Parts: sequence; structure tokens; C-alpha cells
Amino acid sequence: MTSSKTANHIARAALAILEKHGPEAVSMRRVAKDVGITPMAIYHHFPSREVLLNTVADREFAKLLARIQAHPLRGSVEAKLLAVMEGYVDYAFAQPRIFDFVFSRPRPGARQFPKDFRKRRSPTLNPVADMLAEEMKKGLLKRGDVWEVAFALWAHVHGYVVLYRAGRINLSERKFRELLHRSLRRFLHGLRA
Repeated sequence: MTSSKTANHIARAALAILEKHGPEAVSMRRVAKDVGITPMAIYHHFPSREVLLNTVADREFAKLLARIQAHPLRGSVEAKLLAVMEGYVDYAFAQPRIFDFVFSRPRPGARQFPKDFRKRRSPTLNPVADMLAEEMKKGLLKRGDVWEVAFALWAHVHGYVVLYRAGRINLSERKFRELLHRSLRRFLHGLRA
């Protein structure tokens, strides 16, 4: 294996452990064992556990973005935002432990509101902010701080997902998605100009 292949193999092994057992279970020793290398060999590719986990998180953001982009963004702003939300929820249900690690736990290097978002460092929230800015410019949504509105929409959807995953919403996945659609529509109604 080349060096980059080894790094990819290490990251995939860390991801598998994270998804199956959670981030606490990811240790350099355990990853090395799963990859079939010595624990010290990992440090040639990742100087620390935090760097390894951040690499895994960054790759997962790319996968989340792909899920979001899998839903066509056309029609009204409501239809577009519901499509983005569907991609987010799809990811949360498909990769629950990774979703928790990426979005629900303190993590060194995680993007922070407002500075990182205003600098367009969020590949998943940038399209939402762009949509909102366009609709505000057209006069279809109330003018306001685009990043605050985008962040509020994300927090709204995220809150529902976290509550559902914590067992606080007793609905089937289909009924949960319907509830979330209704809630998001109510939220958007308050944004209309």
C-alpha cells in the first residue's frame, strides 16, 4: 500500500469503529490493529487521534453534502429547503453515531457560528444561505441576516432529529418526516415577506 492508501485505510477503519461503537472507542491502538499495522505507524499519517477524527469528520461532511445534493433543489424556496432537510435527515438515520459525533458533541476544530459560517466554511450550510439570500433579494422572504436565518433553520431541523433519536418523539420514521415537513413549513411561513 502507498502512503495515501494507508491513510485512507486508517481513516476507513476509524470510521467503522466510530459508527459501530462511538468516538470513545476510537483509539490509535485499536485502529492500528484493525488496519494490520503497528500503533506507531499511524502517527506517520495522523499525528494525533484528534487529527484522525477530524479527518473522518471532514470526509463525512462531504458525504452529507452528497446526500443533500441527491435531492433536486428546484421549485419554491420551501421545496428547496425541504429537499436539503431530507438529505440531512437521510444522513442522520443512515449514520447515527457519526451524525452524533459530527453535529452533537464538542469537537476540536469544529466550525463555529458565526465566524466560520460567515467565512463560508460550511459546505452544507452555504447552499441554504445562498438560497435564502436569493429569496430575500427577490423580496419573497423578509430581509435579515442570512447566516442567522440559515443557522436557525438548521438548528430547527437538527433539534427535531436529536429529539427523535433520543426517543422523545414517538412516531414512525415516515410520520416523523411528515411532522418535520409541517414544522419547517410553519417556520418558513414566518419568514415570508
